[in-house]
Amino acid sequence: MEQLLKRLRNYLLIPASIQLSLIRLAGRRVQSMENWRATTRLLNYCSKKLFDRRSSPNYLNSTRCRASGCIYHFDKTCRSLNPYVANYQENIHTLCHSVSSLSTNCWNSGSAHSRRFSSESTVIQRNPKFSTINPDDISYFKKILGERGVVEDEDTLNAVNMDWMRKYKGASKLMLQPRSTEEVSQILKHCNSRCLAVVPQGGNTGLVGGSVPVFDEVIINLGSMNKIISFDKVSGILVCEAGCILENLISFLDNQRFIMPLDLGAKGSCQIGGNVSTNAGGLRLLRYGSLHGNVLGVEAVLANGTVLDMLGTLRKDNTGYDLKHLFIGSEGSLGIITKVSILTPPKLSSVNLCFLACNDYASCQKLLLEAKTKLGEILSAFEFLDANAMDLVLKHLEGVRNPLPSSIPNFYVLIETTGSNETYDKERLEAFLLHSMETGLITDGVVAQDINQASSCWHIREGIPEALMKAGAVYKYDLSIPVEKMYDLVEEMRTRLDAKAKVVAYGHLGDGNLHLNISAPQYDDNLLSQIEPFVYEWTSKHHGSISAEHGLGLMKANKIYYSKSPETVQLMASVKRLLDPNGILNPYKVLPSSFSIQQ
Repeated sequence: MEQLLKRLRNYLLIPASIQLSLIRLAGRRVQSMENWRATTRLLNYCSKKLFDRRSSPNYLNSTRCRASGCIYHFDKTCRSLNPYVANYQENIHTLCHSVSSLSTNCWNSGSAHSRRFSSESTVIQRNPKFSTINPDDISYFKKILGERGVVEDEDTLNAVNMDWMRKYKGASKLMLQPRSTEEVSQILKHCNSRCLAVVPQGGNTGLVGGSVPVFDEVIINLGSMNKIISFDKVSGILVCEAGCILENLISFLDNQRFIMPLDLGAKGSCQIGGNVSTNAGGLRLLRYGSLHGNVLGVEAVLANGTVLDMLGTLRKDNTGYDLKHLFIGSEGSLGIITKVSILTPPKLSSVNLCFLACNDYASCQKLLLEAKTKLGEILSAFEFLDANAMDLVLKHLEGVRNPLPSSIPNFYVLIETTGSNETYDKERLEAFLLHSMETGLITDGVVAQDINQASSCWHIREGIPEALMKAGAVYKYDLSIPVEKMYDLVEEMRTRLDAKAKVVAYGHLGDGNLHLNISAPQYDDNLLSQIEPFVYEWTSKHHGSISAEHGLGLMKANKIYYSKSPETVQLMASVKRLLDPNGILNPYKVLPSSFSIQQ
């Protein structure tokens, strides 16, 4: 007891209330105290990774050194600075070159794709109804876009034909870069009349092959449409064009003392139009909900060039069908979103973050319930990762350190609170942590003392996809599963695969969203046959969704029946035929390939 009290006296940063509470608990919880450091240990490291602003070449060039590296002007294009994504891309060339599952002929625009990204080879035939680009088309596009808006450069096209995971590659010979809704309208009107298939593209950070061509579709890149149109400080409503990079919007709103309700690890590259088109989830969904609730209106262009102005800024509008929801999550298959109005919450002054250790998944579940009960409205994020995920991050991300070096838990939990009263929020967090320690839900932990320490903790969670890419081949599954069943799938997959691959799990526990990853030295058809269709069958059996936030794209289009009834899919196809009768918008995606051929 004397040694314990002496150690407590050395913890000068512990609030007096916590010291008294710990002393009262010491007599009956000595062993727990030996492990517990959640409110006392300082994180003595700073991340030098992707999300450390100081490592970004844009940092020193930006207004007030904001992370986005942009200067904002209402109704004018932001001064362009390339988004900092170096750490995500620097080692991508080492991956996927040995993918034996890709047909050597699949890059030819007229051939069939035979890509074994499911347990059975999925052969996708190019729709013979689609035309191919000719010189007259090029001349027309140059007339409305100018020379700079029509890209035929081979090196540039190689980059935009390939997805971020380097799993999917198209053979497009043309990328168009419109600068206004009117130009998008003229492009689509021409393409529809000529039956030229198109694929809308934003930051190209998707994980299911939804933002790249399958064959020779024309790429319509919206990156040049990056104006912030208006922002109302009273209502918090932001109106902007679809090509605005998410991190630029986050930084702009930060200067206005507001925040985006959406935050993603790929925020330095992804664009808001793509976020809305895929109904991206991210790290703040627990607190602020999905984009279906935050997006107040959209402007979208249909396949025939018709512009739908649904860019409302009203929180209440009960006049008929709310058609904007058709385009949120449709992955560009019903129309191209060109503008967005989104409700943004005020930036609150009190933010706390803790990184905790749990012995088992049952403790993680109970901790989530306790957090909802004890923290209530200030709880803004509840993320988890297992020991395999932590091992990968420590091994493959330079400079990252384990904030709990003396612990070897099976699970880690990251909890963030956001409120307006710093004293009140800290008291609630401290009470929650003490109770969780006393009841044995957590065995160790740290509380971030400043923004650098908080960023370092977040980087561990956000850096897992990068670590997986550096580790080798990875099969990624974005699943929505009832929380109590979520980790059962991980354990069954480990038993099923044994030593053939490493099963890595992390995700948004507060949302019931599991990111299941199978990491192996290289892609292998035999391994894939052990993963699929088992993972989809298991998810369907337990009433889950095969896509929680990544969308269906090309990867899961033919798997839609695991989550949707035939009647529902048929109705989706009817909507598609109504809005895009020629099927030119992002073909072969979202709906099963049989519908694309019929169309």
